[in-house]
Amino acid sequence: MSAWLPSVRAVMGRRILVNYRVRPEVIERCLPKPFRPKIVHGWGLAGLCLIRLEALRPGLVPAWLGLGSENAAHRFAVEWDGEDGVCEGVFIPRRDTNSVLNRWAGGRLFPGVSGAADFRTDETDGRLTLEMESRDGEASIRLEVEPTDRWPERSVFGTLEEASAFFRAGCCGWSPTRDGAGLEGAALDPETWAMTPLRVCRVMSSYFADTRRFPAGSLELDSAILMRGIAHAWRDMGRMPCRSAERRSVPRGTHGVSALFHWP
Repeated sequence: MSAWLPSVRAVMGRRILVNYRVRPEVIERCLPKPFRPKIVHGWGLAGLCLIRLEALRPGLVPAWLGLGSENAAHRFAVEWDGEDGVCEGVFIPRRDTNSVLNRWAGGRLFPGVSGAADFRTDETDGRLTLEMESRDGEASIRLEVEPTDRWPERSVFGTLEEASAFFRAGCCGWSPTRDGAGLEGAALDPETWAMTPLRVCRVMSSYFADTRRFPAGSLELDSAILMRGIAHAWRDMGRMPCRSAERRSVPRGTHGVSALFHWP
């Protein structure tokens, strides 16, 4: 494998976090060891990170030479025991991108292996519609959101500020290596941090709608958050051994499985 780049820089043109509250024992079956679910008021957290990257380039390259891309990650909020105590971050079982460069470089020059996907986006009068179809047929996303100044009453987070602090603390993401022999990590280092709430008009994720992973009643839509114009760096966190969890195996394919959630 080529040597890792020390860092990659970019701007979040648009980053949307769609969050689900999930029963912890269900998340636990989806996690490799040493991870365990990070619990918030009795719930585990999972979700989608949908990010349009702009000016993406190696750390020392000027921004005007950077590239843009649309990306999607399926993730779980996790904890694990490190040398200095309890660590926190996210486990990312699946990434997809429309960028050929991102797909080639992920797991070779920098952590984060991505699959190929097609994205369609439309932003009109503040409302965003996004669709994603992975080219392997195993993941699809449909999302429609709009700005709001109200935080959802049923969220596990009492306020937007509480949610923002939670996600700020979990900016280290771990995902499987290309060879499947372990996990590789990347830490998000933003220059600023600002989140605003979104109202979810419609969301469908075939991954989270798969009842083989998430039995009926084990998962509920919680909230959605928007970030824009955040300059940041991704820094290599190295590798971590991966030990299979003692859990029921989950079928890999999710193609054709879908569900539609309507926000009240």
